[in-house]
Amino acid sequence: MSRKQFRVLIVEYLYLMNGEKMNDNEMIKDCIQLYFDGCYESDPEKIKASFNPNASITGYLPDGFHEMSVDDFAGFVASQQPSPMEKNDEKMLEIVSCEIFGNTAAVKVREAYLGMVFLDCLSFLKKDDEWRIYTKLFHVES
Repeated sequence: MSRKQFRVLIVEYLYLMNGEKMNDNEMIKDCIQLYFDGCYESDPEKIKASFNPNASITGYLPDGFHEMSVDDFAGFVASQQPSPMEKNDEKMLEIVSCEIFGNTAAVKVREAYLGMVFLDCLSFLKKDDEWRIYTKLFHVES
């Protein structure tokens, strides 16, 4: 399945769930869940489907500053083998805040990944009736 076909399936799922068009808040939450599932399952296609192709991922890890494209980040996620799911890692995802401003949104998310707890600041952009992550700034809390 191509990346475009995968995105179409995700969008159809978002719009057709229970036969009703989902509101923006629900669509953003589903995109966050898709992103989290991609990380937990080490699935690069889910990562790519949750981000705008031009997105950037930036922040500090214990070894210093990191700046990545979506493809770089998807490759990093895919390289986590066995996946956090296969290792039965803790599953923790909390939406701390979500503010929507027209076709943009700012979301803070706390998540467990690779033995660390991250606080992510995600900016979303709605384009062609799809909400996708446009920037991810991450901070390791613990």
